[in-house]
Amino acid sequence: MSNKKEQLFDIGLFKRLFQFIKPYNLVFSGVFGSVILIAILGVSTPYLLQQAIDTNLTNRVSEGFLFFILLMVGLLFAEFVFQLLFIYYSGWLGQSVVKDIRVKLFNHLLRFKMKYYDNSSVGVLITRSVTDMERIADIFGQGLFMIFRDFLTMIVVSIVMVIMSWKLSLIVFAMLPVVLYATKVFQKYMKTAFEEVRNEVSNLNSFVQERITGMKILQLFAREDVENENFKTINGRHKKGWLKTIWYNSIFFPIPDFCASAVTGLVVWYGGLASVVDGTATQGVLFAFVMFIPKLFRPLRQIADKFNALQMGMVAANRVFKVIDTTSQIDDTGKHIAKNFKGDINFENVFFNYVEDEAVLKGISFNVKAGETVAIVGATGAGKSTIINLLNRFYEIKSGVISIDNFDIKEVTLHSLRSQIAVVLQDVFLFADTILNNITLNNPEITEAQVEQAARDIGVHDFISSLPNGYHYNVKERGVMLSSGQRQLISFLRAYVTNPSILVLDEATSSVDSYSEQLIQNATDKITKGRTSIVIAHRLATIKKADKIIVMDAGNIMEQGTHEELLQIKNGYYKNLYEVQFLKEEVA
Repeated sequence: MSNKKEQLFDIGLFKRLFQFIKPYNLVFSGVFGSVILIAILGVSTPYLLQQAIDTNLTNRVSEGFLFFILLMVGLLFAEFVFQLLFIYYSGWLGQSVVKDIRVKLFNHLLRFKMKYYDNSSVGVLITRSVTDMERIADIFGQGLFMIFRDFLTMIVVSIVMVIMSWKLSLIVFAMLPVVLYATKVFQKYMKTAFEEVRNEVSNLNSFVQERITGMKILQLFAREDVENENFKTINGRHKKGWLKTIWYNSIFFPIPDFCASAVTGLVVWYGGLASVVDGTATQGVLFAFVMFIPKLFRPLRQIADKFNALQMGMVAANRVFKVIDTTSQIDDTGKHIAKNFKGDINFENVFFNYVEDEAVLKGISFNVKAGETVAIVGATGAGKSTIINLLNRFYEIKSGVISIDNFDIKEVTLHSLRSQIAVVLQDVFLFADTILNNITLNNPEITEAQVEQAARDIGVHDFISSLPNGYHYNVKERGVMLSSGQRQLISFLRAYVTNPSILVLDEATSSVDSYSEQLIQNATDKITKGRTSIVIAHRLATIKKADKIIVMDAGNIMEQGTHEELLQIKNGYYKNLYEVQFLKEEVA
């Protein structure tokens, strides 16, 4: 095992976390100052009690006794105030730091390549963004400052004890190595246990998220009992991980309490004898030591407890920073800002693969003239949807050139490229929000009046108006309150209101009713008119209207031409596809 893995505390990771504290240096300094004052105030009460006993009670003198009592009350109140400020602002600092890290993480996630999400679990990423962030907050609210406060309290208490009686102090200090060694062993095992817990939490979150999302499939195939058993297994591992931490806690935490009780007994025994026999310890000192012992041993117990929070936070921070450090973004090095494409598209000898050595596009070349509608047809897996992904630079091509208006798309800024290309996907995704916000995606430049006019233009205004609250109807998560055809219409309207230079349609009408299909067909005709359009076609009506048809198979372009031209090719791929698939549709 490497030294880095053996470290109980990663200094480099801690320094990186501290970079996020810089904007809050004033609050950090205030919390740090409160820690020092709390440590000093913590020893003042036993010291004043010792003075009151030795000066007043032992000598039976009342003069000055009330002063000691009032001073103790005042100091206790001051300690209460500083404890309150310390707890609040240490927590405030933790939440502020986590807010900034979470924003940085989410901003990073927004710019990942699609390939990253192809290979990543959504549940794990949710854990990183939510649960792990709260553990990082505990580093400041429950870990770091608490540990420093307790450690400083122990130092101050030890100094005062030695000043009062070095002999009694030796009795107390003799037990400390036992507690310190137990703490060291405890921390080592807890770090391993917490890493296991975080893994199991991620696995559990991922499993539950995926099953809830795919609940319809599970019930359709009657997999409830099987998935319940799988959940029991994962949940059992989660429980086992947590029980390991509970077991370590149950072994360790009684040790400081036992040591503190044993030391108290020894101090009272030895101190009592010393006080009676030779007078080397006063009654006040004895009382003070009885109060000091919990202040010395309790922080040791708390340090180990808070170190748990610190360890979990550090493990969580390490996981979050691994995501932040992942370099999976598309290189946005383009300088050209596309304000309005004419729409000339050219693919030149483009090769692409999702997985190494498994080519998806095998040197395809084609061009689309500005204003043309090009239909792409072919069997499943032919590479049709890949063309859409590459045009938007969701993935990087292996070789070749993709250009728009004679600009290599790598020379165009990502934002301007994607803002000029609207895509209607076959699998429509709607957010748990109103229809209006799903259409505008909260773009302040698109008004409700513009959305309504666009809806009238493509013939979907009546459908939206018929819903409760119209454009302000909440479609719930993934648009479950709408039919597949209605969701498709919303996606058409979403594309249309952006007034794109280039439109890409993954036409999907196979699973919708005839009324929605007619609306979608009308919407397709409207939004493709006068602009460059690439349509992955599933219907003969759309294919016939296209200015050009590109026929694909297994990553190759087999044929290109109009509907009539392709039908003239003897034993042609398109002609065969037409006779097998599309002719039935035409006859029907």
